Amino acid sequence: MKHSIGSYPRVRVQDDGRQVVSQAGAVLLVETVRKTGLDKAVSAALSPWRYPRAVHDPGKVLLDVALAVASGGDCLADVGMLRAEPTVFGPVASDPTVSRLIEALAASEEKALQAIRSARARACDRVWRLAGRAAPDADGTVTVDLDGVLVVAHSDKEDAAPTWKRTYGHHPLMTFVDHGPGGTGEPVAALLRPGNAGSNTATDHITTARLALAQLPKEYRRGRQTLVRTDSAGGTHDFVAWLSRRGRWLSYSVGMVITDAIHQRVLKVPASTWTPAVEADGEIRDGAWVAELTGDVLHGWPKGMRLIVRKERPHPGAQLRLTDADGMRLTCFATNTADRPIADLELRHRRRARAEDRIRAARATGLRNLPLHRTVQNKVWLEIVQITLDLLAWMPMLALTGKARLWEPRRLRLRQFTAAGQLVTTGRRRILRLARHWPWTRHITTALERLALLPNPG
Repeated sequence: MKHSIGSYPRVRVQDDGRQVVSQAGAVLLVETVRKTGLDKAVSAALSPWRYPRAVHDPGKVLLDVALAVASGGDCLADVGMLRAEPTVFGPVASDPTVSRLIEALAASEEKALQAIRSARARACDRVWRLAGRAAPDADGTVTVDLDGVLVVAHSDKEDAAPTWKRTYGHHPLMTFVDHGPGGTGEPVAALLRPGNAGSNTATDHITTARLALAQLPKEYRRGRQTLVRTDSAGGTHDFVAWLSRRGRWLSYSVGMVITDAIHQRVLKVPASTWTPAVEADGEIRDGAWVAELTGDVLHGWPKGMRLIVRKERPHPGAQLRLTDADGMRLTCFATNTADRPIADLELRHRRRARAEDRIRAARATGLRNLPLHRTVQNKVWLEIVQITLDLLAWMPMLALTGKARLWEPRRLRLRQFTAAGQLVTTGRRRILRLARHWPWTRHITTALERLALLPNPG
């Protein structure tokens, strides 16, 4: 008897397999599209771009590209991965047809982008109602985070420019709804900008915030239960004034740069005024304190704005900045929330760091690179990326539980979407059989059962 001395078993490979389905786990996304009504919404929105006697529906074409990106694609041609599996994804347009649609949408930029956004907004409203306690508004509030993203360009593309990090590419502003510690988050708006666009350009922050609020369900477009949160790039007079002019209609929590005036005021804060910072579990944070600044530092800022500063002992080896004081690292933010302790407000603002997780997920989902040359084309691509991120947020919200709801796109692909299956036809029924030995098959089938229980869109 011969024994293998290699680390892996040898198998004979043939290319004559039949009824085998790759990416079978992506049926989860297909069912999410169906249950959320996103297919009907996008199809109706893009009907003006359907040519007479056209075979492929523009809405289906756009969603196919989004599904390809969800499965790991990063360019239009990756839709060919879906074309190879018609039993799961249906008829998929050819590469030239996809390119023609993107060009047609780019030719009528504003109208097309608004149509796509309105379709996403309708689907979002339905998803939040279906999700119930798993929805981001389960506690009666919605938190919208704004943050910039640097997208490196590997070739000469329109509006690509040197960035502040000495790279070359684009600098879009993106907004995400925070799903809290029990979930991930979903995009609501994005503004494509040249690479040399300023981090703290107030007009861009105002434009992006307007787009984001327009995407939310109606009851959250105007209401104190909506919080807009940014880092110090949003801490400009014009943007804070714009937020404040919403009066009782909007809350904000905006990072602020430590100016010399703030620095000097911190040095004068009595020791008895500092309050211990808290953690998410309510425990006191050792070595960190918060205090509210008053007086001249608020001069010139909108009425009702509160300025809260945090000081903490830096971790070993950390370099202090000129704006730090007495060996303490200082950070500062402004808010118009008046009825909560400053330690709670500081914790709420610190949770803005979850936006970095959303950006990491976006980079892994079509935002590593903008694949098209012209800016208007890449604006359409950015909407496709957001549709993809919508689906990757809505599917866990509606169908997954526990730690699985926190899985980011790469883990969802590895454990769920890449699962292989076998297509079996019995009578008039087609059954997709997933591998019994795959460790996450039960996750997939249970999620599909939950989606099946949801009502179909009217």
